[in-house]
Amino acid sequence: MDPATLIALPVMLPLLGAAVALLTRRRHRLQLWVTISTLVAILAVAAMLVFYAHTGDVMVLQIGRWTPQLGIVLVVDRLSALMLLVSSIVTLAVLVYSSAQSNAGRAERTPVAIFHPSYLVLVAGVSIAFVAGDLFNLYVGFEVLLSASFVLLTLGGSKERVRAATVYVIVSMLSSMIFLVGIAAVYMAVGTVNFAEIAVRMDHISESTRLMIEFVLLVAFGVKAAIFPLSAWLPDSYPTAPAPVTAVFAGLLTKVGIYAIIRLETLLFPFSEISTLLLVAAGLSLIIGIFGAIAQTDLKRVLSFTLVSHMGYMLFGIGVSTQLGMTATVFYVAHHITVQSTLFLAAGLVEYRGGSTNLAKLGGLAKLSPVIAILFFIPAMNLAGIPPFSGFIGKVGLIRAGIQSDTWLSWTLVAVSVIASLLTLYAIAKVWNRAFWQSAPPEVLKQNPDIPEAPYAATAALVAVTIALTVVAGPLMGYAEEAAKSLQARAPYVRAVLGDEGVDRIVYRLGEDGQRVVQR
Repeated sequence: MDPATLIALPVMLPLLGAAVALLTRRRHRLQLWVTISTLVAILAVAAMLVFYAHTGDVMVLQIGRWTPQLGIVLVVDRLSALMLLVSSIVTLAVLVYSSAQSNAGRAERTPVAIFHPSYLVLVAGVSIAFVAGDLFNLYVGFEVLLSASFVLLTLGGSKERVRAATVYVIVSMLSSMIFLVGIAAVYMAVGTVNFAEIAVRMDHISESTRLMIEFVLLVAFGVKAAIFPLSAWLPDSYPTAPAPVTAVFAGLLTKVGIYAIIRLETLLFPFSEISTLLLVAAGLSLIIGIFGAIAQTDLKRVLSFTLVSHMGYMLFGIGVSTQLGMTATVFYVAHHITVQSTLFLAAGLVEYRGGSTNLAKLGGLAKLSPVIAILFFIPAMNLAGIPPFSGFIGKVGLIRAGIQSDTWLSWTLVAVSVIASLLTLYAIAKVWNRAFWQSAPPEVLKQNPDIPEAPYAATAALVAVTIALTVVAGPLMGYAEEAAKSLQARAPYVRAVLGDEGVDRIVYRLGEDGQRVVQR
């Protein structure tokens, strides 16, 4: 069997699963097993795609056998395969976590009949974004996942959730409109929306036109990735949603935006002068995000602001525009998806046990529930970058990339990233002291909920994955390095889609040092 035939499955399976889940909405247990089976199948397919992408070439599936310039092309390389695998692990764990909603008598707060189909549609949208070989279908992927996210964000229908969802919807629609403007500008400039064809033709467009198009697309993707100053919507939107929804939003949706920025800055505009702007935005995200986290008194809001801050690390690696920087970014994206999702699931357990995520109303959880304490402590230390966890390894890679770049701005980012890491540790220590160490208030002592096993098991599984990333950091970094080489060379992607003829038309590629290299 041609491995390329697997590419459509991460899109088709969740859509078919969503249809079946909707038909079985009156039978909650059957609906749950349909959803779990679908996500397990997607995980298996994603694992195979990672294997084939790492051992072979870029895989391409042309829908309907149209030419790439006219038809729909799905493409999987090392980066997109890794994103599919990590996202499928997280979505499966979050689904298992959420399976306790109906069994714990919370169906009225999170309607299960609506949750499962919407969740699978969200998974389909994420998959479309990762395998899309053109700008329009990347837009379709964004819209599919955003449509599902609107439903998931308002589950339960409380006034607070509807208010937060309203802000989220307005911001998402605005970014989608900007994205459409960018797509129109690209088509006017080069006459195509296919990534590979854009990469070839954009080399022949004037510098000012390229810069304008890149900036418009960067703003659209920056909103979706919650890059400062386009991140104000996130801390108000995510904390109000149910814990499983917040976990998958925090872990995945912002990374889809980062994935789009990586494609933008490596495949379409690999020699852009806008990297300076990326580094400035990275530094501001790191510092302002973590200061916001320190100022919060609610656990979910602390984590939401750390999410904004740590998007800066990924943008730092992209902005440095070197092979080492891109390697560290790919590694850090995989790390952050799992760690951030795990922390929000652990925050849900804290809310289960303590009845609140307000740090002023919590305390004594280390003694009252040592399991929750451990499940929070491990990913929290990983997020802070304490050695030997994967967060430390990723940050060291980014710092090395900044030192290697050897510019005043990159050195500034190195200093800012170290400060942000120390402040992250401070924010985590504040949470730990107030929620776990200080004396438990009477209302927490009175709380003795019967927490189902599924949330514990799902959170523990993701904690194990975060530890596994540390254990396999060497091979994973090697994989990320190969992915970075392919991204910066551009030729493997273009050749897979357009053939050798397309590669011969490439004018520029990005060297290992991030400098423009004339290919012909």
